[in-house]
Amino acid sequence: MISQAQFQKEIELIISNAVREDVGEGDHSSLACIPTEAQGKAKLLVKDDGIIAGVDFAKQVFNYIDPELKMEILIKDGERVQKRDIVFFVEGSSQSILKAERLVLNAMQRMSAIATKTNEFVQKLEGTNTKILDTRKTTPGIRALEKWAVKIGGGENHRFALYDMVMLKDNHIDFAGGITQAINKTKQYLKDKGLDLKIIVEARDFKEIEEILKSDGIYRILIDNFNYEETKQAVKLINKQCLTESSGGITLDSVRKYAESGVDYVSSGALTHSIYNMDLSLKAV
Repeated sequence: MISQAQFQKEIELIISNAVREDVGEGDHSSLACIPTEAQGKAKLLVKDDGIIAGVDFAKQVFNYIDPELKMEILIKDGERVQKRDIVFFVEGSSQSILKAERLVLNAMQRMSAIATKTNEFVQKLEGTNTKILDTRKTTPGIRALEKWAVKIGGGENHRFALYDMVMLKDNHIDFAGGITQAINKTKQYLKDKGLDLKIIVEARDFKEIEEILKSDGIYRILIDNFNYEETKQAVKLINKQCLTESSGGITLDSVRKYAESGVDYVSSGALTHSIYNMDLSLKAV
């Protein structure tokens, strides 16, 4: 996984690019009618029930826009919220608050929705040893925010990108000429490049699992598109020789059964690609 320093750099890039995109040469609406010296206060108002996420991100946005802005945080990331809750107050330059408003809302609405969906999966898995993972099925340009939200919701992050873990999926295997060839080539590549990366290999059937198990040093086997009974058999076959992960159309309704099959992880793209933003607003007080 990427380091905390790398992750923070991603967040800083998101903020700077979003401000460039939204503000450009200036917020002419505010500049036209609000005096530069005007001071104001606003509250972040919740209009949905769920898990709040993005409070710490909002703090970074406000600081980037104007270090003089002051926040009073009432509800922290990861806490459950209800309609009409106030998450925080922000006070300072009225122009600065308005300049930051849309970025804060856009990010927090999406992050809170992801955290809420993730937490629903976490609750379904309660009492098992299975963890819920996100995927790379994220919105281009804001992956760090979406993976941050998964963590806030109680889930765990899969690899961040293509560079921090090796994942040999069906196309890699087919293009490489087979599972053993793909694994051997990968190990040699990592050795030649001096890279210390974990290797995950996807299996489409029991025969492929058996072939993967012949190779040492595999971190996790991705049991892809297996049903419950097949997953249970696959976990038994692997017998803790490496970690296991189930994926492929797993929903809130089915995730518990996969967990009861004994897998270590379940990954779901739905955490990030199939959510509806939480309704939040920033209102002057």
